[in-house]
Amino acid sequence: MGESIRFFSIQWRILPPIIIALLLYIPIIVSGSFFKPFNVSYDHRALIIAGKRRMLVSAGIHYPRATPEMWSDLIEKSKEGGADVIQTYVFWNGHEPVKGQYNFEGRYDLVKFVKLIGSSGLYLHLRIGPYVCAECNFGGFPVWLRDVPGIEFRTDNEPFKKEMQKFVTKIVDLMREAKLFCWR
Repeated sequence: MGESIRFFSIQWRILPPIIIALLLYIPIIVSGSFFKPFNVSYDHRALIIAGKRRMLVSAGIHYPRATPEMWSDLIEKSKEGGADVIQTYVFWNGHEPVKGQYNFEGRYDLVKFVKLIGSSGLYLHLRIGPYVCAECNFGGFPVWLRDVPGIEFRTDNEPFKKEMQKFVTKIVDLMREAKLFCWR
C-alpha cells in the first residue's frame, strides 16, 4: 500500500497528516511542571518538537517490573545511554485487577513514574495498549475480562471495546488531570 517508516520500534504505514497528528498527540507525554509548553507535529519526514525536527532514540522501561526506588536509576541510565524518550506499556491487568477497582500505587504509580521521566528531561511514549506485547500473561488483559458476557478477543467485539474504552479513558483522564500531556 505504501512505504513504511520505522519509529519507536513500531512499523507505521504512511498515513494522512491528521491521523499522524492524532497518533502522536496521545503517546508523547511530558511533565508540564518541568517543561515549557511546546507543540508536536509531523512533516511527512520527521517529528517536529518545539519547532525543531527531531530523531528520537527510545528506551523501554516497564514500570511495574521494577520498584519505584529503582525507577530514577533506570531512567538516568537510559539517558546516559543516549535515550531521548522512555516508552512504556500501561498494564491493564495491574491497574484494574478487579473490574472497576483501580490500582495506581507502588509499582503501579504511573503518575509518579511519568513525573520522574519529566524531571530527567526526557519524553515519554505511553503505550496504553490495551494489549501488551511484553511477555505478559494474557497479553496484559485483566483475567476478569474473560468473564464478560459475549466477549471475544482480537476481533471487532462490542463488549471488549466497551471495557477497553473505560480503561483507556481512565488512563487518559489520569494523565490529563496531572497535566502531563504535551501542549498543542
